[in-house]
Amino acid sequence: MAGFDSIIGNRQIKEHFEKAIQLNKISHGYILNGEDGMGKLELAKAFAQMVQCESTVKKPCMTCHSCKQFLSGNHPDIIYVKHEKPGVIGVDDIRTGINSDIVIKPYSSPYKIYIVDEAEKMSVQAQNALLKTIEEPPSYAIILLLTTNAEGFLPTILSRCMVLNLKPVSDQEMNSYLEKQGIDQTKIPTLIKFSRGNVGKAMRMAQSESFTTMIGQIMTLLKRADQMNINELLEFVTILTDYKLEIKDCLDFMQMWYRDVLMLKATNDLNLLLFKEEYSAIRDVGNKKSYETIEKIIQAIDTAKRRLDANVNFELTMEILLLALKEK
Repeated sequence: MAGFDSIIGNRQIKEHFEKAIQLNKISHGYILNGEDGMGKLELAKAFAQMVQCESTVKKPCMTCHSCKQFLSGNHPDIIYVKHEKPGVIGVDDIRTGINSDIVIKPYSSPYKIYIVDEAEKMSVQAQNALLKTIEEPPSYAIILLLTTNAEGFLPTILSRCMVLNLKPVSDQEMNSYLEKQGIDQTKIPTLIKFSRGNVGKAMRMAQSESFTTMIGQIMTLLKRADQMNINELLEFVTILTDYKLEIKDCLDFMQMWYRDVLMLKATNDLNLLLFKEEYSAIRDVGNKKSYETIEKIIQAIDTAKRRLDANVNFELTMEILLLALKEK
């Protein structure tokens, strides 16, 4: 399918791009902001293809020379900015990938489009180097910054770019999409609940053989943490180690569970729960824990995420977190 047709959700962003192309009012700088898996790169690539398409009737036409170049992955005027170090986009990456290249006019298109994925990894020095280009860009230049954290950019970068925030897709759209992908019907409700509108996360979990097992084991932990002794809890660290690559999904799941515990305790409204089918277990946990303790546990999960991002020892981080679950 062409252009935005295969991308679900984010209708406002797609309409914004389509209107900008139709009216020839394309900005020189865009920031696509949203969680991993929400389709930032797909939106950027579709927009780039449409901008460069040679058709005057329907964009993208999929048949012109530009579209064929794009589909082959060899369009000379759509540049994907790469970086040498996986954890950071340095000043040399920006100078080489954008600043030194952008002074050269497009090879065959009206625009040169630069796509910077994981732009939140730009160092301050890299942002400052980019700022010089964004302040006075050539008329043919378009720079797309894809990020999970637009707030991390310098204010001067934000002020010179159009910021477009991606939103979760609706449960109905997600259900329809997963059905079309041939996902097992019995898994779809859990995937919708767990992904919370993030298509990439839903598909990643659907394709994971360990997903169902992981959810079952985490659910057991959340229900029984109060009854487990210290040794049993610490043994559970070994189980979590098996899901080391998916640990952020585990932690997200735990946070959603305790969010339900807090919500039910505060409102006693079953309809507000994500895990309605676990009403009894959620109620029992809420009855045993104070509001303060539940909030502390949610904060402990956040702390665990930050520690893992900072490469703190995995086993130690998990031990501290699991011990926090026993608090009353």
